[in-house]
Amino acid sequence: MSEMKEIILNKFNEVFGDAEGTKAYFAPGRVNLIGEHTDYNGGHVFPCALTIGTYGVARKREDKKCRFYSMNFEDLGVIEADISGGIKPAKELDWVNYPLGVVWAFAEKGMKIDCGFDLLLNGNIPNGSGLSSSASVEVLTGFILRDLFGFDVTNQDLALIGQFSENKFNGVNCGIMDQFAIAMGKKDHAIFLDTATLQYEYAPLKLEGAKIVIACSNKKRGLGDSKYNERRQECEDALAALQTMVNIKSLGDLDEATYEKLSPVIKDGTKCRRARHAVYENQRTIEAVRALKAGNIKAFGQLMNESHKSLRDDYEVTGKELDTLVDAAWKVPGVIGSRMTGAGFGGCTVSIVKEENVEEFIKSVGENYEKNIGYKADFYVVEVGDGPSVI
Repeated sequence: MSEMKEIILNKFNEVFGDAEGTKAYFAPGRVNLIGEHTDYNGGHVFPCALTIGTYGVARKREDKKCRFYSMNFEDLGVIEADISGGIKPAKELDWVNYPLGVVWAFAEKGMKIDCGFDLLLNGNIPNGSGLSSSASVEVLTGFILRDLFGFDVTNQDLALIGQFSENKFNGVNCGIMDQFAIAMGKKDHAIFLDTATLQYEYAPLKLEGAKIVIACSNKKRGLGDSKYNERRQECEDALAALQTMVNIKSLGDLDEATYEKLSPVIKDGTKCRRARHAVYENQRTIEAVRALKAGNIKAFGQLMNESHKSLRDDYEVTGKELDTLVDAAWKVPGVIGSRMTGAGFGGCTVSIVKEENVEEFIKSVGENYEKNIGYKADFYVVEVGDGPSVI
């Protein structure tokens, strides 16, 4: 981290003329181990924060200008926004809509920012990979605003503000999981979160002799223009049909047996499959955490595999790239479990692999992927880290 701190401070100095009065910050990315597309269906998720993420340098200004610079999009240069006349999303602001959305969200929650600031970012999360680079930027921005302006908000509040800004400012109807996992991350622990109530507990990630390996498909996708909002609508329609039969608030309120009994009320076969995934995936997540607590990593891995099949067949969000990565992973010795992670339609897979097989895993899955897809995948052996911090 100290090496990265030096890099970003030097760059800030170069871009903005000097680095007087600055502070440096970090917010992690996240990976979800199991519980996919359940967070907006009132179900459980099981993500963890990573030691890769977004680094930032910031300082207050005297005027009402906000100046933004990203080392990940250097060709865009410094992007300026004047906050004196209200804040609106704009296409020409590009990536700046994410941090600016958080400034807007703070104001919407009654926390007006009375002057501008300079902000430089540098992320080492692969962009568009599904490891939550946008949520990492949102939580980091919120953390910086709290620090610079002294707002009285908790890390959990920062997660909710980040989600609010993504929903209302950027128009992506995301659930709470990404921002929550990033804001509330704890080293060597995953977060077992009930998205309906925000009740959570930390579960130690004891993967004795195994590593978490992320494979990035390098198929770019943007959440806003993906089929994400369409899936969400299909689930809402299925829920509305089920609510004519039973008093429930979300699909996460149902167990498998009750769902099977009531499912004929959903007349559309596609919507029926979408709801089935949401119900079964929620129960799988509860079972997976139980298995992990009991030290049964093998059962945890099997549930990861089942999760992928459900996302492939019932939810239809995997696609050729992710399926190729997972199918290849399942054939490698020492793979305890493998599945797509994130919204899907590109992005990443997460696998738990025995340490002695990691090298073989990367070689074998990488070769298979390039042969079938025509370009390379990238692999990251990741560590589980803490939430946001001043560095």
